[in-house]
Amino acid sequence: MPLMTDKILVLSTCATAEEAEKVAHGLVELRLAACVNVIGPAKSIYRWKGAIERAEEHVLLIKSSRGLFEELKKALEQLHSYEVPELLCLPIVDGAPNYLHWLESELGSK
Repeated sequence: MPLMTDKILVLSTCATAEEAEKVAHGLVELRLAACVNVIGPAKSIYRWKGAIERAEEHVLLIKSSRGLFEELKKALEQLHSYEVPELLCLPIVDGAPNYLHWLESELGSK
């Protein structure tokens, strides 16, 4: 089993394509993400304030590193319009060496 990298995949969603692009651009510009994929629209069904809701959202796949997660989390919460934005961090166990090297070169250092 390979050793885990320090790279992470952060998941989030936005209500509109425009907001998703704004958040993605902001995170990459701040070098808190090397790349953000915007996927959507996707259908989300969830419970909010006692009611089952349905919405179209745009999914963000944010590639970053553990050392930048706290700063990324703060920036995402500032850029985001949701009262409670989705923010899930998944470890990247392994990957193509060239891609992992590129990811590292595009991130700010922490």
